[in-house]
Amino acid sequence: MGNNLLKTSDTVLFVDDEEYILNAICRIFDDNCIRVLKADNASDALDLFKKEEIAVVISDNQMPGMKGIDFLAQVKTISPDTLKILMTAYVDITVAVDAINKGEVFRFITKPWDDNALIQTVEDAVERYRIIQSLKKNDEGTLLSLAQTIELKDPYTRGHCERVAQYSLLMGEAMGLSEEAGRDLRYGSWLHDCGKIGVPESILNKNGPLDPEEFEIIKNHPRWGADVVGHAKLPDTVIKIILHHHEKYDGSGYPAGLKGTDIPLEARIVTVADVFDALTSDRPYRKGYTREKAVGIISSMRSTILDAGIVDIFLHLLKDQKELS
Repeated sequence: MGNNLLKTSDTVLFVDDEEYILNAICRIFDDNCIRVLKADNASDALDLFKKEEIAVVISDNQMPGMKGIDFLAQVKTISPDTLKILMTAYVDITVAVDAINKGEVFRFITKPWDDNALIQTVEDAVERYRIIQSLKKNDEGTLLSLAQTIELKDPYTRGHCERVAQYSLLMGEAMGLSEEAGRDLRYGSWLHDCGKIGVPESILNKNGPLDPEEFEIIKNHPRWGADVVGHAKLPDTVIKIILHHHEKYDGSGYPAGLKGTDIPLEARIVTVADVFDALTSDRPYRKGYTREKAVGIISSMRSTILDAGIVDIFLHLLKDQKELS
């Protein structure tokens, strides 16, 4: 992580009523810099939250006394920034997916687990915890550093957040938006993809089209990102940019299916910038389009995917502004 980021807790708590499982998990993390705590019941685990700053908690679901999903609900109340991971048997997957969709847990892991997948999931969760704590500093150096760190998960998007911010700010200036709105555009542009910290790199960097299940995971990133930034108490406009940058003007986007001017103005601006930069950038499955080809594609999206008025402003800027070349 960047030099501007706060030093935060790397403590992870595992909760399972089977001692041999706890011991097996602890062995997996012997060579990892993450500090591991363990508890064999929910009551003892909750007591640990009174004494420790815990970044991530991983709980089995089927435990005597209190189910994991109920235990994690209590954790959400007493330590809202702690990332919650549910460990389930295959029969519980529906419960786990429902909990993710409701925002109650960050991810789930199935038993028997894959060691590498477990380590990656825990490391992703610790990194997300660091991001939330660092975002609370709310200074530009930290926010940009965070955006650049998140981009490292996907080498094809390096520099993407800064370019989106550049395009968005020029559009905002052309539209006469206030200085405060410009600041929100900058922060929202930098952080619009911060929810991708919860997306496995195997999906982000897949060399080909995503299958429906993978696309559903990708579609969660605006909500995840908005949740992270909401925890950090950043301005509401920034949260809305992150949440709604994949909405489409005709209402066919996600996550809320907003239509037309129901989509916040700043999100509509960032969407135009985001789409243009995505079109002109290389991706694992295709080379970036030429500027001329991208202009044609952007123009064809007027009033369907993108706000026609904002597209027209952007295309005018493309003609007039050398810095957009």
